[in-house]
Amino acid sequence: MKFRPLHDRVVVRRIESEEKTAGGIIIPDTAKEKPQEGEILAVGPGARKDNGELIALDVKAGDRVLFGKWSGTEVKIDGEDLLIMKESDIMGVVA
Repeated sequence: MKFRPLHDRVVVRRIESEEKTAGGIIIPDTAKEKPQEGEILAVGPGARKDNGELIALDVKAGDRVLFGKWSGTEVKIDGEDLLIMKESDIMGVVA
């Protein structure tokens, strides 16, 4: 990828959910909700305090994270649909 986010922003690729339910029912694309889990592809250097000191981000590239349903801005980079969001939109890291 040739994109580097600025400040406290991260680039996230959504991780697609299963297309079948536990009972074997196939969910059509029109009925599926967008996944709220993703993998971080790139992170910015961090936010700055008023005195100019850099606050490093708690997440790093490769982390699997959970985020809000309407979080981030959808963009297309290198033909791939990605999200750009602030670190504060991320709810947590999946271990």
